[in-house]
Parts: sequence; structure tokens; C-alpha cells
Amino acid sequence: MFPKKIAVLISFLLISAVSNSQTQNLNKTFLYQGRIDKLQNDQVILIGTASSVSFNFTGNECSISLQSVEDHHNYVQLVLDGKYIGKIRIEKGAVQSFPIKVASNQKEHRLEIYKNTEAQSGNVLFAGTTAKLTSISFKKKKKIEFIGDSITCGAASDPSDVPCDKGEYMDHHNGYYAYGPTLSREIGVDYLMSCVSGIGMYRNWNDEHKDEAIMPDVYPNLYMTKDTSKPKYDFVFQPDIISIALGTNDFSGGDGKKERLPFNAEKYVSNYIDFVKMLYKHNPKVQIVITNSPMVGGERGVVFEDCLNKVKKAFANDKAHKPIQIFKFKPMKPNGCTGHPDVADHKVLAEEYGPFLKKLLNEK
Repeated sequence: MFPKKIAVLISFLLISAVSNSQTQNLNKTFLYQGRIDKLQNDQVILIGTASSVSFNFTGNECSISLQSVEDHHNYVQLVLDGKYIGKIRIEKGAVQSFPIKVASNQKEHRLEIYKNTEAQSGNVLFAGTTAKLTSISFKKKKKIEFIGDSITCGAASDPSDVPCDKGEYMDHHNGYYAYGPTLSREIGVDYLMSCVSGIGMYRNWNDEHKDEAIMPDVYPNLYMTKDTSKPKYDFVFQPDIISIALGTNDFSGGDGKKERLPFNAEKYVSNYIDFVKMLYKHNPKVQIVITNSPMVGGERGVVFEDCLNKVKKAFANDKAHKPIQIFKFKPMKPNGCTGHPDVADHKVLAEEYGPFLKKLLNEK
């Protein structure tokens, strides 16, 4: 579940002026969501899965300027007037212009641009639009943050444009239809995606935390890397619920070639507890939900659930925060690429998990 190393940001990128990670209404013409880095002149770096920029405009057409800020291509997904209209492939190189044509007779239109891929697949620059902009506002909603690995990211879920045995890792992502964004739209909440393919709580898919960073290492950084030259995550997005789905890679046997130690339950639980404490420090009122994995079953699944129960028990006497909740996904035979859930599978996961989260939100 771990992609090859992705190139870092190209050095000629505009220097970041303000970093941000939540919905903004300070700018009346653009609405930003997710892990993003706001630059000068209304330009923005889309970093995390399903991070987005939206705007309202008049007229029947406009163009948007995008750049894959990497040495490879990348993708965004578009929603026009509430309707998903597909993906755009952004080739590597200079800023490119993409035409947007409107078919409806509405006087005003809304375009939403979502980053299709995860942070580790590189970043996308939104460099502006020719649209005749009108003001934009947002309705205050409850918020959920989804922390996880490739499953949460929607990685390897969509071979509709490029078959599973062709192309590169980012060609098969579909962040918009990952279970988190899908269920969030269904229950009417805002969401933040903090996920990295192949990552774990104490070790990764094919690394014993020797050469690669684990989630507790990268989470506090806006770009979800260990690059100290990049901004820190600001924790301004204060979710009502944080969903943590980490363990699939900790339990993984790796590629079968590189040395893999037996699963260390004590280390997994210890790291998990410390991670939750860090989240509480920045989000004191949050409800935390920890989940198992639909990909981990049998004896490993039993050990997994035991570990989650130990994490929950560690906070049993914590009166300062809401009691930790555990959600158990049903076992799933995935239909996506390289053993991952596909878009249809993510819909199933969203239908399982959505009602549980909605009930928790209604109890707040």
C-alpha cells in the first residue's frame, strides 16, 4: 500500500504568505477547505486529499489555471453547480489553463475544485480564474476530520481512466469518492482529510520506522512530510469528531522481501495513546472515534480489536474529554487496485460508517 517516493516541491514555487487548513469566509470570492497553503494574489496550494477551492461566477464559461507543482502529473476533480463533472489531468510543467463550460441556464454558478490525490502525491497550485466572480459564503456545519492511510485517501480506488496495471500510483486515486468525503456530503458536514498511503501508527507498510516517517511524525506538519522548511499545521480546523483509521499497515506483512518483524502490540498501543493525547491538546472538545480495518481479519483482526480496546481503556478515567468510541468496519473483499477498496467499496464503507457518525454528532 505504499507508493514510491514522491518528489518534493519545486523550488521556484511562490513563497507562502499565509498557511491555512480550514474553511475560510474572510475572502468573499474564494472558499478554501482542507489542508491548503494560501499564497499571495488568491493563489493556493491544494495539499491534502480532497482539499478544495470554490467560487461563484456568472456567464456561460470561464477558465481555471492549475499547475502540478512536481516533476510528474497530478489531478483535480470538478463539481459544477453541485454536479460532479469528472477529473482533470494536469501535466507537469508550467501553469496550464483549463476551460469550463456551463450547460445550465442559471444566472449564477458555483465551481468546486478538489485535489484528487493525497499529499504524498505532490501538490497542485490553483493560480486563478478568468471567471466573473460573485461573492461566496458558506453555511456553518459540524466538522469531521479523517486521519488514515491509503484506504482513507481513496488511493487505488479508481481504474476508470487508467487500468490498474497501467500508469502510476496517482492515476488510480479518487479522493472525492473516498468514504470520508462521501459520507460527509451525505450527512451534511464539513471534513478535513489527513491521510498518507502506506503509513501506520508505529511502522509503515514496508518499513519498521527506520527510513520512513509514521503518522505521528508527519501529522503536525501542514504538508504531511518531515520537511521543516514547510509550515506547521495550524489546528484552526476544530472538528467535532476526529476519526482515526490506522493499523492496516502496522499489521501488514510488507512486501515479503524486506525484513518484517512480528507485530508489536505494545508499541502500537503506546504510540496510539500518545497520538490521541496530542490531538486532545489541540482539540480539547473533540469526540475521538478509532476504527478497525475492513482489510484486517482473522487472528490479526482479533489482535487489532484488542489493541483498540486497550487504547480506549487508557482514557477510561479521563474526565476532561469525551469517552473514546470504537467503530468496527465489516470485513471486505476489496475490488480496487493492489488490494484496495474501489469507489463502489468506498460507498459501502460510507453507508456503514455514516449513520454512526451522524448519531454521535446529534448527541453533541
